[in-house]
Amino acid sequence: MTTSLITGSNRGIGFELAKQLKAQNHRVLAVCRASSSELDALGVTVETGIDVGSDSAGRTLMERFSTTPIDWLIANAGILLPDSLEHLAFDQIRSQFEVNALGALRTVQALLPQLKSGAKIALITSRMGSIADNSSGNYYGYRMSKAALNAAGMSLARDLKPRGIAVAILHPGYVRTDMTGKQGGILPSEAAAQLIERIAALTLDTSGSFWHANGEILPW
Repeated sequence: MTTSLITGSNRGIGFELAKQLKAQNHRVLAVCRASSSELDALGVTVETGIDVGSDSAGRTLMERFSTTPIDWLIANAGILLPDSLEHLAFDQIRSQFEVNALGALRTVQALLPQLKSGAKIALITSRMGSIADNSSGNYYGYRMSKAALNAAGMSLARDLKPRGIAVAILHPGYVRTDMTGKQGGILPSEAAAQLIERIAALTLDTSGSFWHANGEILPW
């Protein structure tokens, strides 16, 4: 049985990933700050009280999963706080770096001992972290934090390839979630299904690729 750990799993894309992987007979470890009634009803292992934006998250993850081999590690937790050049809140920019970029890196570092050769890491990022694809500006904190996550993903792909661990850097699409104010073009269930396809197809040869969930290669 494949064991999959998902951060930010109590709602949106994370919840749908947990739901669909459970239906595919994965053993799902759902990590979040606080659970939801929907997540509790899935019948997966729910680990609450873990805020990946905090330095304490690494220690907590190591303690709770010290004896649990993990096949798929999906770093999904993220926040979006809109801003513009005229309205910058640097504390909010820092918060997005802590969760979106450092949170994913904390998670991978803490759980690395549990990832054996053949394991897969999926970083749920955004094409808004693409420098070449930025045609509209604004969203400084979100864009910068996701660009940092993308850079971390490429380094992880390089560093972990000798260990037989592949890394996918995945944009889920413009998804109708609370984060986007329900304004996205696709449903969380559709995005999750495409993300699962990308992770399943991931190999060491494609490790480090920046993909749209639909399979399109995105520009850095």
